[in-house]
Amino acid sequence: MAMVLQMSTFLHQYLYSSAHIVPVDKKSPMVLRFGILGASAMINPAAIIHPIETHNECVVAGFASRDKKDAEKAAKMYGHGVAKAYGSYEQLLADENIDAVYIPLPNGMHYEWASKALDAGKHVLLEKPFTSNAKQARKLVAKAEEKQLVLLEGFHWQFHPAAHAMKAEITSGKFGKILRSESWMTTPAGSIPKSDIRWKFDLAGGALMDMTYVVSATRYYLSAGTPSSVVSAKARPYKTDPRVDSCMEAELTYDLEQGPVKSKIVADMDRPNLAFVVPRVWELPSIEIETERAVFYYYNFMMPHLYHYISITDKKTGHTTYQKHYRDGTAWSQQGEAWWSTYRWQLQAFLDKIRGRVPHHWVTGKSSIDQMETIDAIYEKAGLPLRP
Repeated sequence: MAMVLQMSTFLHQYLYSSAHIVPVDKKSPMVLRFGILGASAMINPAAIIHPIETHNECVVAGFASRDKKDAEKAAKMYGHGVAKAYGSYEQLLADENIDAVYIPLPNGMHYEWASKALDAGKHVLLEKPFTSNAKQARKLVAKAEEKQLVLLEGFHWQFHPAAHAMKAEITSGKFGKILRSESWMTTPAGSIPKSDIRWKFDLAGGALMDMTYVVSATRYYLSAGTPSSVVSAKARPYKTDPRVDSCMEAELTYDLEQGPVKSKIVADMDRPNLAFVVPRVWELPSIEIETERAVFYYYNFMMPHLYHYISITDKKTGHTTYQKHYRDGTAWSQQGEAWWSTYRWQLQAFLDKIRGRVPHHWVTGKSSIDQMETIDAIYEKAGLPLRP
């Protein structure tokens, strides 16, 4: 399902960004120059290139790959005549004409290259998961603070107006205290090739790492840091490497000011077909939050710009109301456009932070550390080693 979402997002962004591309010569003279580390299969144009194309304050200025031919191909395809090609990541980081870098490399390479980028004086937009483990996360956040550079973990979904609208309802107080939550994300069995990096332990692979959105969503809607306890965690080992989780289910307890909350997360990269035949393609990333007076359900929280809905069911009457939000919300007010993807909203916040403006939403360094500490705790409870 994740691949279907990625393809749909690419199509969505291609169509909308094509209609709203800002020509390079029409962009701000103070344009932020992005470099992208990884110029082959790791590039998801919808995540960074298309959003940059529609923004007048930034431009893709360089692509780096260990094979310069890949970088040259990417520069020709996406560079609009201004992007350079680099035959190594080091060469791009050494270029003073690069202001910020986007890092979509395999999980196990995040810490190394984000750290090197900060050492080179670059702001960093880092794909999730932030690092391989909490120890690395703490070091990386400390370095960004020391260097006084912007470092952002790419939980793009959190920047969308729909995410803010649902949280505003939950935290309004009119529905009472939060009682429990459940979040899940799945991919149909066999849809991720055996050679995929997500199955590689040495590259920090595993369902919990790749589908870390379920932890992120839980923490976001509970306004929580780390759980007070991991009550249970059960992994379904990958066939050829038992250190890698093809599925992870965990039950957590969060001690909030209002009282304890029980939370369940499910991340399954190899979800068995229904009746052994039908792929569960309808199972988009979702979260359910039960409060004293209502049950909230957010369908497709990860890619709401494609399609989503928020349902609120009154526990007393059984009546359900539905909401959809593509603009406005409680955080962005009148800023932005309905066609913006989660990635475009995220880019706006990243630019605002770098330019000294106050972003309408932000994923703090502490939040990224809490995220990795939660993941480590789940792996430990499941009896699996931490990612290296």
